[in-house]
Amino acid sequence: MPRRPNNLFTTNSSPSSYPPSFSSANEKGGIPSNQAHSSSVKPKRLSQLFSTSPKTRSDTHTAAQAALIAARGGSISHLSTPHISSPSLSLPTISLSTATADSANMDVPPTTLFQPASPGETRRLARQHAQFGPLGHPSHRYTSKHQGGEFPEPIMDEPPYYYLLTTYISYLILIAFGHVRDFFGKRFREENYTHLKPKNGYGALNSDFDNFYVRRLKLRINDCFERPVTGVPGRYITLIDRTSDDHNRHFRLTGTYTDTLNMSSYNYLGFAQSEGPCADAVEDIIKRYGISSVSTRADAGTQDLHIEVEALVANFVGKEASMVFSMGFGTNASVFSALVSKGCLIISDELNHASIRFGARLSGASIEIFKHNDVKALEKKLREVISQGQPRTHRPWKKILVVVEGLYSMEGTMCNLPGILALKKKYKFNIFVDEAHSIGAIGPRGRGVCDYFGVDTKDVDILMGTLTKSFGANGGYIAAD
Repeated sequence: MPRRPNNLFTTNSSPSSYPPSFSSANEKGGIPSNQAHSSSVKPKRLSQLFSTSPKTRSDTHTAAQAALIAARGGSISHLSTPHISSPSLSLPTISLSTATADSANMDVPPTTLFQPASPGETRRLARQHAQFGPLGHPSHRYTSKHQGGEFPEPIMDEPPYYYLLTTYISYLILIAFGHVRDFFGKRFREENYTHLKPKNGYGALNSDFDNFYVRRLKLRINDCFERPVTGVPGRYITLIDRTSDDHNRHFRLTGTYTDTLNMSSYNYLGFAQSEGPCADAVEDIIKRYGISSVSTRADAGTQDLHIEVEALVANFVGKEASMVFSMGFGTNASVFSALVSKGCLIISDELNHASIRFGARLSGASIEIFKHNDVKALEKKLREVISQGQPRTHRPWKKILVVVEGLYSMEGTMCNLPGILALKKKYKFNIFVDEAHSIGAIGPRGRGVCDYFGVDTKDVDILMGTLTKSFGANGGYIAAD
């Protein structure tokens, strides 16, 4: 690249003027200015070609620019130095360290067909994909529907005896070590056992015997329980990391997060959203109605939303009417007292949820248990209780209510609803189906176990469900004709 003297046009206003170094050489009879320029440039062309040092702004003027300025007769001081130099007569003199974009073309949008997503849009799509993964291929679609034929018997996995034996031995070892540590700890580290002893006239906060399991067994694996989470329980769930410095007695947050695969959680259908139509609808409703009712439903707490959702639920499950509750557990805990009473009989599956057991006890009715999902055992129990009648008096039962779950959450089994309905036609009893986990999750239309088996909902007397699992809300409902 041609090398030019520094500050070529900065001393004089005339373009024909030369720097002082060149004029002094001519006055002393030295080399002419044009020869001195050419001789000084030639030895430096190769060195400038391979040079990596940045040029100054005065070096970025090319010979073409100098000729153009001289022809116009203008002053160099009136011309602005370009940010990106034009090619010279021989090689381009572009300096990557001083080159900048042309500000005049900064606002011109790209003309390519591909428009990259903005950072905000990229984060939104990534969060949406993590919460509700799209269907990768149509072959992954599956219609939840009974294929017909006889309902298979449930397979109950029974562990081998050596599994049970080794488990019991492990517990015995932990219990023995726990008692030994308590024996010496109460004598040499009394400050760690003050919550188990009376103090200042007040009783102990915890019983020594009742608190033993928590202190000596659960404390060892306490980091596996009650993990703090954040965000929406979608395909992935974000855990808030924590650590302990005193053997899991206390935890402190580390300030970091871990994204984990969500294997067991509610929000089956993804209605619990951090953004989207459901989140927007919730925000609008809260602005209009507030966050809660001002009173109970019986007094002044019934709003138009309650009436609307009850009609919607009844239409969805195929019943004439429904009633919503604020809690799924409370639905079962309170509804049995209105359905049965003393002189009635509840026949419950042995693996029914604790809320069903709790509500059945509160009702005052007699309770019988049959083997899990065994229609033959249920028929045997029905024949027995119908023939014997009520205890001591042997009077006929006022009402017999068979209670089952559509989908058992802890076992993953489904009730044999067609078999139970066949028994109903034979022995004339009422059926209560708890669809807390099946509603919205199974069936061609997502309407629960009745939809799965193609059973008319009119054959089932009472349908119970929750709004927590599939619908991403809270509360429960009872639907009947």
